[in-house]
Amino acid sequence: MSATGLDQGVGAEATSQTHRGWKVAARVALIVLAAASLQVVGPTLVVVYTSLGDVVRIHPLWLVAITASEAVSFVCLWQLMRMVIHTASWRAVARAQLVGNAVSLVVPGGAATGAAVQMRMLTAAGIDRTTAVSALPVVGLLTAATVFISPVLVLPAVLMFSDVPSELLWAAALGVAGSILLAAVLVVFLTASRPLVALANGVQALGNKLIFRRRPVTDLADRLLFERDLIRTRLGDHRRDAVLTAAGNVAFDYLALLAALAAVGAHPNPGLVLLAFVAAELLGMIPLTPGGLGFVEAGLTGTLALAGIPTGQAVVATAAYRAVSFLLPIVAGAVAYMWYRIERATA
Repeated sequence: MSATGLDQGVGAEATSQTHRGWKVAARVALIVLAAASLQVVGPTLVVVYTSLGDVVRIHPLWLVAITASEAVSFVCLWQLMRMVIHTASWRAVARAQLVGNAVSLVVPGGAATGAAVQMRMLTAAGIDRTTAVSALPVVGLLTAATVFISPVLVLPAVLMFSDVPSELLWAAALGVAGSILLAAVLVVFLTASRPLVALANGVQALGNKLIFRRRPVTDLADRLLFERDLIRTRLGDHRRDAVLTAAGNVAFDYLALLAALAAVGAHPNPGLVLLAFVAAELLGMIPLTPGGLGFVEAGLTGTLALAGIPTGQAVVATAAYRAVSFLLPIVAGAVAYMWYRIERATA
C-alpha cells in the first residue's frame, strides 16, 4: 500500500472513531438528562403508578372501554399510514408502527430511533425506503396538527365559562399557535421545493457520514421531491379521508381519557378535559424522558385538577389512561417484534 493510501486509511479510521465518540457522548448526555428529569418528576411517578392497584379495581367494562378506545386510535393511525404510504398491507404497517412506537417509548429521545426502526421494518416488508422517509413526516404532521387544532374547536365554548383557569387557557393558546405552525410546515412541505431540497441535502450529508459511508447516497433530494409529489397527489385524492382518519386517531385517544375519568366517577367539563389532554400531549413531546414519562403524568394530573377533578380521581384516571396508552403499547411492540423476528427466521 502506498503512503498516500495508508494516510487515507488512517484518516478514515480516525474520522470513524470521532463519529463513534460523538454518538456515545450524545447517548450518555441523553441518559444523564433523562435521569435528572426523572429525579424531578419521580414523586409524581410514584404516586401515579402506585395507584395501578386502584385501576385494577375499576369495573372491567370501563377497562374494556378505555382499551378499545386506544386500540381504535391506533387503527386510525395505521389506516392513515396506509393511505399516505399507499400500501394495502395492514400487517406491515401495524407491526412497524407498534415496534417503532415501543422503541420511542423506552429510549430517551427515542423519537428518531423509533422512526429509524419503523422505516427499516417497512423497507423489509417491501416498501420503498424513500417512500417511507417522505411519508412518515406527513403522518406525524397530520396527527400533531390535529392535536394542536383541537383547542380551536372548543375555545369559544370554554371562554363562555368565567372560571376557566389561566393555565388551561395557556394550553389552548399554545394549541392554536402550534396548529398554525404545523399547518405552515405542512404547506411548505407539500408546495415548496427549495426548503425540502435543503433538508434532504442535510440529511443526505449526515447519513453519508454516519450510516452510508460505503455506498454514499447522492440523489435523496430528487427522490424525496418525486415521493412528495406522489404524496401530494394521494392526499389530493384522499384529502378528506386523511383528515378524518387523523382526527379519529386523536379523538379516540381523547375518548380513552374521558372513559378513564368516567371510570373513577368524575364528571368534568369535556372541553376543559380536552385542554388538559392537549397540555399533556405537549408535555409528551419533551424529549428528555422516554415517551415524556413523568412529564405527562405530572402535567395530566395537574391540569385535570385545574379542570375541577378531585386530586384522587385525577391520579387514578391518569394511571388508568397511561397504563393503556403508555405501558400496553410497549408490551404490544415487544410482541410485534418477536413476531417479526420469528417470521424472518422462518422465511
